[in-house]
Amino acid sequence: MDVQEQIKTCITSQPEAKRRDMQELHQLLLEILPGCRLWFDNGKNSENKTVSNPTIGYGFQIIKYANGKTMDFFQIGLSANKTGISIYILGLKDKTYLVRTYGEKLGKASVTGYCIRFKTLKDINLEVLEAAIRYGAESRDEEN
Repeated sequence: MDVQEQIKTCITSQPEAKRRDMQELHQLLLEILPGCRLWFDNGKNSENKTVSNPTIGYGFQIIKYANGKTMDFFQIGLSANKTGISIYILGLKDKTYLVRTYGEKLGKASVTGYCIRFKTLKDINLEVLEAAIRYGAESRDEEN
């Protein structure tokens, strides 16, 4: 199954309300990052054990480790979880930026150094979420 089919299967496997929200977010991410590389991480490790929720990835970055090794990875992630939806904005140098800049303006969301978690789209300010995603995408472009 190719990445597009994996993404479609991931989204359509969700309950109706979450499926609508995931589809809307998927379209928004494609608009923010037109022509971006798409990824799908099924959440399983090399031993086929589930270690995370499946994640749809958008964009491209190279992660550099202290030991000199590198890894190709996505910039922005979208994942359904038991209680709602998570948006991952990866690779930001300042781990307090998302909380300081968008935390209180987002609505009913939990914000960490790289993750914005919420129950449904109606609980958050979509314009603020879009601004946070755009910031994450643009800041990675500037750093690479």
